[in-house]
Amino acid sequence: MRDLDLKSLKLLVSVCELGNIKAAAAQALIEPSAISKRLSQLEDALGLPLLVRGRKGSEPTPAGQVLLEHARSLLFTLDKIEADMARFKSGIQGHVRVVASASAVAESLLDDLAGFMREPPHQNIQVDIEERFSRDIVSLVREGVASLGVCWSQVDLGGLESRRYRRDELALAVPVGHPLAAHEALFFEDSLGHEHVGLPSSTAVYTLLHRAAARVGQTLSYRAVVSNFDAAFRVVSAGLGVSVVPSEISRQHSAAGRIQTVRLLNDWAQREFSICFRRHQDLSPAAQRLLAYLEAQAEQVATAQAASAR
Repeated sequence: MRDLDLKSLKLLVSVCELGNIKAAAAQALIEPSAISKRLSQLEDALGLPLLVRGRKGSEPTPAGQVLLEHARSLLFTLDKIEADMARFKSGIQGHVRVVASASAVAESLLDDLAGFMREPPHQNIQVDIEERFSRDIVSLVREGVASLGVCWSQVDLGGLESRRYRRDELALAVPVGHPLAAHEALFFEDSLGHEHVGLPSSTAVYTLLHRAAARVGQTLSYRAVVSNFDAAFRVVSAGLGVSVVPSEISRQHSAAGRIQTVRLLNDWAQREFSICFRRHQDLSPAAQRLLAYLEAQAEQVATAQAASAR
C-alpha cells in the first residue's frame, strides 16, 4: 500500500472513464506505455488485477471497480482542499456555526450577522445560525458543536469564556383595549390577575417569570403556551392574553396597531446578553473575526444609547 500514488490513481480513473489507455495517454500528454507501466505497478502493489485489457479497450475488474470509487472520492476531496485553500488568498475563508436564544435572534443578532457577511473581507465566510434554548446553547458550545453562542448573561456558562453583547428590556404586550393597556408602566405582579401567553418551560424567560411570581406568592395562569415570540404576538393580538416579551420587538408590533406595549418596572426586566465560546485561541480565524465584529457593534450601540440618555 505504500506504493500507491495519486498520479497512478488519476490515470486509473482516466482509463476507466475514457475506456482505453491510448485515449487516457492523449489526455494526460504522456506515452501509453508510461500509463501501462504505472497501472502494472499499481496492480503489483495491491496484488490484484485492476483492468481487463482487450482489443476494444480496458474495463475495471471487480477489484478495480472498488478502487475506482475510492479514487474518485479521494480526488474529489483533494480538489476541494485545493479550492478552499485558494480562496484564502482573497481573504479569510471559513464556516462559523452560531447558536442563539430566541430573544437574541428576534432582536439584533440577525442584522449584525447580515452586516458582517456584507463586508467584502467576509464574503467567503459562511455563517450558520440556529435558535436554541439557553441551556442547550451552553452545551453545544462546550461540546464544540457550535463556535459561538449568544444567550442571556445570567445563564450558568460553566467555565466558558464570554464577551458582553447587547442589552434589552422585557415589556408586557397587551391587546388593544385591554384593561392593562391604560398603564404606561407597571410591575409584573400587576399582570398576574390576567391570563398570559407564555414560552415553553425550557426557556430562560419561563424560569424568570415563574420565580418572580413565586416571590410574591402567586402563580402564572396561561391561556396558551407557544414556541416563539412571533406566535406569542399573534395570540396577544387576537385578544387571548398578555405576554412578557422583548420591548424592542414589541414596539414594532405596537407601531402596526396590533398590540400595546407596557413597560415593566421590575429590575430583572433589564437584561444583558453574552457571546460565549470555549477559548478565544481555539476559535478559527473566521470565528475570531465574527466575534470581534459583534463586540464592535455592541459597543457602538452602547455608546449611542449612552449619548442619547444624556
